[in-house]
Amino acid sequence: MNSNIESLYQIAQKPTRAIIGLMSGTSLDGLDVALCEISASGEETEVKLIEFETVDYSEDIKLEIRSVFAKQTINFQKLVLLNEWIGILHANMILKCLNKWQIDADKIDLIASHGQTVFHAPKILHQQEKFPNATLQIGDGDHIAVKTGIITVSDFRQKHVAAGGEGAPLAVYGDYFLFSKKGENRIMLNMGGISNFTYLPTSSNPEEVFVTDTGTGNTLIDAFTKLHFPNKSFDQDAEIAKTGSINESLLESLKSHDFFTKSFPKTTGPELFNIDYVKKAQAQSNTTNISISDLLATLTRFSAETIAEAIHFVINTSIYDPQTFTIYMSGGGAHNPLLVQWLKELLPCTFAKTDDLGISGDAKEALLFAILANETVSGGKSNFGKLKGIPSVSMGKISFPY
Repeated sequence: MNSNIESLYQIAQKPTRAIIGLMSGTSLDGLDVALCEISASGEETEVKLIEFETVDYSEDIKLEIRSVFAKQTINFQKLVLLNEWIGILHANMILKCLNKWQIDADKIDLIASHGQTVFHAPKILHQQEKFPNATLQIGDGDHIAVKTGIITVSDFRQKHVAAGGEGAPLAVYGDYFLFSKKGENRIMLNMGGISNFTYLPTSSNPEEVFVTDTGTGNTLIDAFTKLHFPNKSFDQDAEIAKTGSINESLLESLKSHDFFTKSFPKTTGPELFNIDYVKKAQAQSNTTNISISDLLATLTRFSAETIAEAIHFVINTSIYDPQTFTIYMSGGGAHNPLLVQWLKELLPCTFAKTDDLGISGDAKEALLFAILANETVSGGKSNFGKLKGIPSVSMGKISFPY
């Protein structure tokens, strides 16, 4: 037996595995690094978060990624170079974290690398009949494995696409394994650059689980904050938006895109929701001269209303009293008091954070990819039936260090 296969076999048999989950989202803030101890698999999964850190991306890193990020036309050589470079970059970030935590690399069983999304192209967006759903994350897993000496599982989204999904949202699997609870209707709402949620029914039946993107989360708010205030990467505590007023004409134009009329579940990304999207809406609504505070207030309301309308779809089609639903928030949007305030006004639900369930909302996505890697080597037995967007498959490609 190949020694790498033998090592993987031994890891799969362990009662508890030490797995580092990595996540870098569309906000390009940095790399989330979550060291987890995971035992069992599937519905019996148990996770303990041992260490967590967000390693910030420098401005140089952000500029390099933005040169290819969500663009139809790019320098193809740059994309190829970045694939390797980001893999090495992430590997070095992992090693620095391990050094800070005083943990030897040989104590880690697996790395679960999401990679850096550079283009998301579900059919709902590209609308080219002969082509399938597609998505691309860069940051080569082989480079991470070789540089760290740790078996790496990466490129999770491709299997999801191959099995009929859109490559997102993948949080549904970990959400169900960790947070499903009989007797409570739970909505796990993640508000990152793009917002998505998982509905976990009170029955805990996996065939009743629902997941979808809702549209924008923080991506437009962040983009226009950076554009008008170069020293700010986001509107902290909605300080700017809170001084503005919602422009109803612009809000109506922002919500007029046919993405919002397409059936659930669906996915999207900054390929659609970007600066050009807003500028077109401003031109259509004759609001190009509104203040930045009014613009940020309107963009925050845009996120709130589209999230709420998507959640209303689940609430209104369920047999349960809307007041029995609890929304557990995570992601950067959970720290935006204005966004949260408006969601509470728009939805008849109880609100909490995933922190209340023992999982840091900031670490949640990285932790969920650690769970997917655990499923790759030790699970893969859960059946979500024939639910659209949730294929019952193991995901991730395995890279050996030697």
